[in-house]
Amino acid sequence: MDNRVFNFSAGPATLPESVLKTAQEEFLNWHGCGMSVMEMSHRSKEYGSIIQEAEATLVRLLNIPDTHKVLFLQGGATLQFAMAPMNLMTKEDSCDYIIAGNWGNKAFQECEKIGLKAHKVASSEEDNFTYIPEEKDWDLSDAKYVHYTSNNTIFGTCFNELPEFDNKIAICDMSSDFLSRPVDISKFGLIYAGAQKNAGPAGVTIAIIRKDLVGLPHTKNFPTILNYSTHVKKDSMHNTPPSYSIYICGLVFKWVEEEIGGLDKMYDLNKRKAQKIYDAIDNSNGFYRSPVVNENQRSLMNIPFVLPTPELDAKFIEEAGKLKMLNIKGYRTVGGIRASIYNAHPMKGVDTLVNFMEEFRKKNS
Repeated sequence: MDNRVFNFSAGPATLPESVLKTAQEEFLNWHGCGMSVMEMSHRSKEYGSIIQEAEATLVRLLNIPDTHKVLFLQGGATLQFAMAPMNLMTKEDSCDYIIAGNWGNKAFQECEKIGLKAHKVASSEEDNFTYIPEEKDWDLSDAKYVHYTSNNTIFGTCFNELPEFDNKIAICDMSSDFLSRPVDISKFGLIYAGAQKNAGPAGVTIAIIRKDLVGLPHTKNFPTILNYSTHVKKDSMHNTPPSYSIYICGLVFKWVEEEIGGLDKMYDLNKRKAQKIYDAIDNSNGFYRSPVVNENQRSLMNIPFVLPTPELDAKFIEEAGKLKMLNIKGYRTVGGIRASIYNAHPMKGVDTLVNFMEEFRKKNS
């Protein structure tokens, strides 16, 4: 569509155009049933087929083993900051946190707020999260669980090699790189991700949990909605789910599987998109500068950079907007520019940005 902009937002983010067109075609009358998905009872056989197909497609994409269960939840990753340790830890247990960004810090703070033992075993906060602490610097304790955030949306760093923690259970917030690459699900006790970056629209949170961690004895008297076992037993439909958001997620999963060709090809495409922007930064003779200290920790999803002065940052953002490149301003506590190029961001948007970066540099050097 000629009037579509290039949306570089960190989320909610660009959705595949073919997904939006399918949703548009089915909006008033889903598969001849005479109503929109928005109007369906979540208890109906029609909606049952939608959520079941979404789950089955995701299981195929990620090769999720029978040991794990997919859940479609609400409350965003923010709710999981508390819900995960509540369900997986007792008062006697402890959890280690590797802090490499704002959201990992918030997860750590939530664990502390609910009175559970949380250890901050590594952090790059003193250096404004410009790097991910190296494994040799992790002061891991005898904790049962280790929590980390795989991609740092604000600061543009990423665990490009996912860590392993021996016999400890790994909990990972994958909100901003979920479905961007293949992942060995068997190595995790719990993965959770807000959908609004790579998997669908805002309103649904996807969790993949190891079944033997569900319904631990200490959760018996938990509030019903905060107990993972509630959602496992009811296949994510204990209460009314975010039904339309899940429907769109199902379409996105199908897009990755059928149009992209799976996660290996998705990963390859994401690497090619990101490399074009990093090349433009690295070949600019210092006009553009990445704040990320280690190149091997650069995110494929969120690419921050700064220009020589704040005035040039502002001018860059203004002129980019005139070329339909929107939401490219850096996070408020960081400044500069941030190009978020999640799965569905088109290569044409990346090429438009890279060409603009070169023209802007020549005019303003």
